[in-house]
Amino acid sequence: MKILMKPVEMIAWFTRDGVPNPLKYKLQNENKENVTISVQRIILRQEEKLAGNRMFIFRCQSIIGGVERIFELKYEINTCKWFLYKM
Repeated sequence: MKILMKPVEMIAWFTRDGVPNPLKYKLQNENKENVTISVQRIILRQEEKLAGNRMFIFRCQSIIGGVERIFELKYEINTCKWFLYKM
């Protein structure tokens, strides 16, 4: 997987404890077109602390361009921002 760390617009739902669950996200491809990708399955969810900044990491699976792909999303708890971390 290639590290991207691209900011994305996310639709997610949160548990009562404040744990996010991604549903779908939108990003711009290399042609500056908006692409929407639905998260079909969350394989792994873990929390990490990087330089004192807490983050949730989600390893997910979806069909992108007719091919089943695995990718990672990151959610920064302090800033409430989502990133496409690896693809």
